[in-house]
Amino acid sequence: MASTKKNEFKDMSVEQLKEKLTSMEIELVDNEFDHAAMGLEDPLSLRKKRRNIARVKTLIRQHEIAEMTPEMLAKRSKKVQRRRKKR
Repeated sequence: MASTKKNEFKDMSVEQLKEKLTSMEIELVDNEFDHAAMGLEDPLSLRKKRRNIARVKTLIRQHEIAEMTPEMLAKRSKKVQRRRKKR
């Protein structure tokens, strides 16, 4: 299932991904409310929705990194190295 979802989202542009993300987040909030109020038939659907949201956010971030200039990438890698040293 994960591979089909990833391929489905991979073909979308950044704008489409952002629109899909907002609709998915709204749907998740609605389902969480329904689950708290009366319960859901499939409570694991919340987990699936959260994971799909994470997939979309990851793809958006990958697009952002791909569009970065070499200077921005160098700056980003320095930040990553500092974070690793703190651990």
